[in-house]
Amino acid sequence: MIKRIIGLVVCLTLIGELYAQNLVYHVNLNDRADDQFKVTLTIEGKTLSKQNAIFQFASTAPGTYQVMNMGRYVRSFKAFNKKGKELSTKQLNTNQWEINKIEKVRKIQYNIAETWDTQVSEYPIYLMCGSSLEKDHALINGQTVFGFFKGMQGAPLKIKLDYPQTWKVGTALNKDSNGYFKANSFDHIVDSPILLGRLTKASTMLGKVPVEIYTYSKTDKITSEKLLKGMSDMLKAAQQFLKELPVDRYTFLYHFENRSAGAWEHSYSSEYVYREQDWTPAFAQQMSDVASHEFFHVVTPLNIHSEIIEKFNFEKPTPSEHLWLYEGTTEWASHIMQLRYGLINLDDYFKVLHRKVLVDNKYYDANYSLSKLSMTSFTKKGQRQYGNVYMRGALVAGLLDIRLLELSGGKRGLREVVLELAKKYGKKRAFSEETFFDDFVKMTYPEIKGFFEKYIKNATPLPYKAYYNKIGINYYDTKDLGLKAGLKYRVSGRGGKLTIVRTQDDTQDQLKVGDEVIALNGKALDANTGLKAFGKLLKQPSGTAYLLKVKRNGKVLPVDLKTFAIKDIKNYYFEVNPKASDAQKKLRERWLKNF
Repeated sequence: MIKRIIGLVVCLTLIGELYAQNLVYHVNLNDRADDQFKVTLTIEGKTLSKQNAIFQFASTAPGTYQVMNMGRYVRSFKAFNKKGKELSTKQLNTNQWEINKIEKVRKIQYNIAETWDTQVSEYPIYLMCGSSLEKDHALINGQTVFGFFKGMQGAPLKIKLDYPQTWKVGTALNKDSNGYFKANSFDHIVDSPILLGRLTKASTMLGKVPVEIYTYSKTDKITSEKLLKGMSDMLKAAQQFLKELPVDRYTFLYHFENRSAGAWEHSYSSEYVYREQDWTPAFAQQMSDVASHEFFHVVTPLNIHSEIIEKFNFEKPTPSEHLWLYEGTTEWASHIMQLRYGLINLDDYFKVLHRKVLVDNKYYDANYSLSKLSMTSFTKKGQRQYGNVYMRGALVAGLLDIRLLELSGGKRGLREVVLELAKKYGKKRAFSEETFFDDFVKMTYPEIKGFFEKYIKNATPLPYKAYYNKIGINYYDTKDLGLKAGLKYRVSGRGGKLTIVRTQDDTQDQLKVGDEVIALNGKALDANTGLKAFGKLLKQPSGTAYLLKVKRNGKVLPVDLKTFAIKDIKNYYFEVNPKASDAQKKLRERWLKNF
């Protein structure tokens, strides 16, 4: 124990000598008029050396898999000595500034434009990975506002934010006694987004782990309390799925305004950008589904990651081949854990599988392997295929789960192996980018090597039929289910109204494109209730009579109609095999639960 204490003291001493500067970033958010962040970096303590003469802005950031080139957004850059005299600087390239007489520098000042409202000719930045500066709120992702001196990416830093007194602040960062946010490195601040403004807040406990939700909603339709209520069951399921949460605190940050972009995971927080809309059960489920994905990232990449993630290169985008693990496995886990804890049923899960197979086949290049997708993710061509990591990547993870369960006799699936990997590596130990496939095989079974070769390294067609048959589930590329009831028109709920957007010729005397549907069989409908009501109608026998009321040119018109018979052809169809063997049923039972 004494040796450990001495070792810790020596380690802390070396760190103190390595970074003998006190780096304090000051951001004035009270001045938001020109959509630019005004940043002052003060260097206290030991002077900088020649190796620190280049100031670096991020070319990319972990988990974005896109070129960012934040230097494009810098509008002014100046350096000063301790007397306030300006020192000469030179921009070397898009993201780097060289500072003359670096040893005399005591202050850096720069303005950097927000990314949301700044037009660029190429490489637009995802909204959830960007920055925004508005009258009643601000969003800061570390790489979009802060830079670092070369050789000091690992230096601890502090951040002082000036903002209106009425604003709330949501972030996973902690404050010191002087109210400064603390980050132990540039990587840490990039990993810890900050949302400020007119926010609502809600909190809960998952075991011993506090969970906080901060929400900006433009017209207050969505609150943190609603979000917490909507995701509470999912959070409990995630806690059980993971057995033990590998974090001591977690923060959700939500932004609802006029655009949807998605979400971005971090080690101790996640950030969401979606269009504001009325709070409905369907929207609550959507938010819970997305949150379940991002929350699972506390395992990958926080506790399972390669050295490329651990020692991230902010100067040059460097891809990792293991996006299948970081994103594909996480997407699979976000849905399977809801199935295993009864938040969705098996038919709901089959719908998830159907959609992913459909999107993989219809919208992405079948010859583009997951490895190729990963290694080209920073290129324009790779970006066009990137979204498939959430489709094919999740589907491959699901097949891997079944294969592991089969080889282990139902004792050990992908979940169990992932938890073993998290225990083996953890936050502070990276796996080898080059040998991870082989290391995974050594931890599991020799047959997994062939699985990786076929379905991750190469683009071999995925064996849905053969694999799902192992657990007594049938898969069909196409299946004729006979006849079903149909409608001779199409409705849309966009724009808050239930509107006729297409009709067949024999209904045109009764219905017109643009008619607003306001009632079905005497019950009032709107965009939120209408699609569900029509779904129930389509479950009735063909020939069922019903009455619509539509509004056209300010008049309400009754329309008598009947459902009619159409062929029910399903593509990419999953169903439980009613003739499954005892062995298939037993493996399916294991697949449906944790153990």
